[in-house]
Amino acid sequence: MLPATFKLCAGISYRHTRNMTGLRKNAMVAIHHELNRLAGPGPSNWISQVRRRSSLLSSRIIEEEEGYSEEEMSYLKQGENALQKAISILSQQDGWTIEIVAANGDKVLSKVLPDIGKVFKLEVMLEQHPDSLYQELVGNMEQMGEWNPNVKQVKILQKIGQDTMVTHEVAAETPGNVVGPRDFVSVRCAKRRGSTCFLAGMSTQHEQMPEQKGVVRAENGPTCIVMKPCAEDPNKTKFTWLLSIDLKGWIPKTIINKVLSQTQVDFANHLRQRMANNVSMEMAHAC
Repeated sequence: MLPATFKLCAGISYRHTRNMTGLRKNAMVAIHHELNRLAGPGPSNWISQVRRRSSLLSSRIIEEEEGYSEEEMSYLKQGENALQKAISILSQQDGWTIEIVAANGDKVLSKVLPDIGKVFKLEVMLEQHPDSLYQELVGNMEQMGEWNPNVKQVKILQKIGQDTMVTHEVAAETPGNVVGPRDFVSVRCAKRRGSTCFLAGMSTQHEQMPEQKGVVRAENGPTCIVMKPCAEDPNKTKFTWLLSIDLKGWIPKTIINKVLSQTQVDFANHLRQRMANNVSMEMAHAC
């Protein structure tokens, strides 16, 4: 059922089908049924958060079609598709292999998927509320290079509507230049449904950012960060990050696996430090 659903959803991005209202509605119904199937029984599954509100994936689709160019609609569809695929992957409970378990409980798992390859999943608990983390990761996205040494720069190239943007990210080379400088052009889809926040993305192209000399243009996606309140303490956040990256170049898989899993663990630690610094500054300003 899932492949058929993706084909149906992808169909509405083609020019000759975009104005076929019936097809668009059928796609949204198919997504709704697929989310129900993926969630399965049990209220603890995170994907059930999606179903408690109006459809996560179909929100404002019809409204967004008004007044957008063909290029903008393409980015909107790419962002939605990245979110759909990421939700499908994250809802799979079986087949994950542990890569890293840190002393503080942070965990990185991996899984090999057909047509995608190896994906990594970070699972951590953070002390902050999802709203605070969402503001830092989405609202202050271009400031990420200030606190994450693995990122040199994040620049928003274009915004489309309230939820979608195209970004250019420059990653720092690893120590010893084992993995040289990489950059990415990505479409990102940011959603908030109830108390759960999502930030999904995948590689794309943009006329403002062709490939840069001396930097390898890598590819990512589907990727997705999911932030939801902890069941035991709603002021804390269950933070999940799905990562899928093709670094390009001739790099042994063992090195890639180690670099990507460690990057996720490092990201969680850098984010904790950033949020702690934010609190310190707020307290200083209040005095």
